[in-house]
Order: sequence, then structure tokens, then C-alpha cells
Amino acid sequence: MLRRKWRFPIVRLIAFLLCWTWLEIAGVVASIAFWAAGQKRNSLLHYKLQRWWAGGLILALRGTVGLRIDVQNPVVLVPGPLVVLSRHASLADSLVSAWAMGNVAGLHPRYVLKRELMLDPCLDIVGHRLPNYFLNRSSDNVQGELAGVAELSHNLGHSDVAVIFPEGTRANAAKRQRVLEKIKERNPERAQLLEPLTMLLPPKPAGAIALMQGAPQCDVVIAGHVGFDGLDTFSGMLRHLERGNVRCVMWFRRIARIDIPTENMAAWLDQQWLMLDTEVKKQNEILKGMK
Repeated sequence: MLRRKWRFPIVRLIAFLLCWTWLEIAGVVASIAFWAAGQKRNSLLHYKLQRWWAGGLILALRGTVGLRIDVQNPVVLVPGPLVVLSRHASLADSLVSAWAMGNVAGLHPRYVLKRELMLDPCLDIVGHRLPNYFLNRSSDNVQGELAGVAELSHNLGHSDVAVIFPEGTRANAAKRQRVLEKIKERNPERAQLLEPLTMLLPPKPAGAIALMQGAPQCDVVIAGHVGFDGLDTFSGMLRHLERGNVRCVMWFRRIARIDIPTENMAAWLDQQWLMLDTEVKKQNEILKGMK
């Protein structure tokens, strides 16, 4: 109040962190109860817990920071199995994708996650009881890590979806420039092709290709969203909250497997990312017009 921040961004963010803490405690307690009841390997029960956790966090975001999410076409996700290649812009979009695919579409997502997320107690315990893969990005055994990613998409059932974030990290302008400069050193032609990207990072093809090759029968879905940009830091969250409630839009584009080349999949992925970058810019303009 003294700083005349009438939308109370710090208070609202702290309120969400308190809700998150209680949900974490409840999730850990529930997972311990499952273990005590001999249900440690009951994946359906743990998926229910995951949906409850994700749904609770979405409700907490809605009640504290005013997050509003519009999932435009979840019907695209049905039927499975699928491989999903998703944009990554903030700390929240991975949670929202889990909510959209699990709670809205009723699917069982399997995630390629960075090992650092094991610091989150619920993600660590429940994430290891479900078929996720925690990727060690600093590992010297690159082929072993890719084999683990490919194995994640083996034997997907009709309700299963394997998800990866091909950018590898949250996107922003500084990271985009650094990644493009590194690509230019190794492959000037690819750097020139991806130079038009203004919203996304150039994709890292190895993990996405391994996941697709692990499920050669599955269609692929490109997942895009807007509204999360700038929410990758604490200061960015505060700036958003000072301007008002956060509104986000998520959509999916399904590609039949027969339309995906088996050769030079990296070039195909680059083209999809250029297309997604254009979609993100268009949706951003629509979102701005709605505010």
C-alpha cells in the first residue's frame, strides 16, 4: 500500500506460494499413504493424485493471481496415443499443459523433465512412480539419456501421451540470441533459417526425435500457448500482476504420422517451430485485443 501497488502483487504471489506449500504437503502425505497401503505401483491411483494436484494448483492460481486459461481445442488430443512437442516459456506452462492434457482431456501424460525438478517433493515422489523420465542435461552419456527418452514413448496405450519441451529451457530474448549464435558457429544455414524466430527458442532436435522414434505409430501434436511470456522470473511475475490478472490461451495442432518424414526429422521440426512462432505471434495479437 505504501508503494501504491494497488493490485498487491507481492501479497497475491505469497498467497499462491502458501497454497502451493499446502498442496505439496497434501501430495506427499497422500503418496506416503499409498505406499503404506501397498499401492506404490498403482499408476491409475497416482494419475488421480496428479490430476488433483494440478487442478488444485490451477484453482490456487485463479484465486490468488487471477490466472484465466482458455484451452481452445482439447478434442485434438483424443484419441491417443500421442507424442506432444510443447512450447516452453515460463515456470507455469508445464503445469498448465499437465492440467490441460490430464484434467481437461482425461489423458495420462508422460513427461521428459529436467532432473532439477526433483527438488519439488511431489514431482520427485509421484514423478518417479509414474512413467516419466528425468533428464540429466549435464550427463556425459548423451546416448544413454536419449535411450531413456525413447523408452518413455514405448508401449503407449490409448490414453497415454508422451510430452517433451524441445526448446530445453524457458524462452526469452537473451537466450534466443545466445542459442542462435551457438548454432551459427556449427551450422550457419540452420541459424539463418531460424533467424526469424521472435517468440520461441530454436528447438533441440535430438530429444524430440528420440521420443518420436520411440513411438513410430503415434500422431504428433504441437502445443502452443500465449500469456506466459515474462513469467519465467520472480520480477516478471510481479510486473504481470501489477498490470492486472493473467490471461493465457493454449491450443494444439495435430499432425498425422503419415505426414511426418522418417528422414531428416530435424529439418521438419525446425519448420514446425517456425510455424508455431507465427501462431504464437498471431495469438498474442488476439490476446492483446481482448484485454
